[in-house]
Amino acid sequence: MRTASTVEKQFTVRSELGLHARPAGRLASVAGRFECEITLGRGDEWVSASSVLSILCLAATQGTTLRVRAVGADAEQAVIELGALIESDEDDLTLGEA
Repeated sequence: MRTASTVEKQFTVRSELGLHARPAGRLASVAGRFECEITLGRGDEWVSASSVLSILCLAATQGTTLRVRAVGADAEQAVIELGALIESDEDDLTLGEA
């Protein structure tokens, strides 16, 4: 039986506009592609990475440090992809879109 792995890393919001509605939606969409449970943290507050409203409640402006924690089989890849989105300097976080 395989045990669930936990991966947690810290990232800094680079976008000049911070995590407003569009990038929060993109983060939630990407988080929803993974089987693992993913949460985002700021200080002592942790929210579901698959909820746009929860992400917006973090009020993450440019320069904010966020932690991404994932628990499950694909945790490492989830943290890598969400971290790349958080640290993107693109204001609409279009990383990975075709």
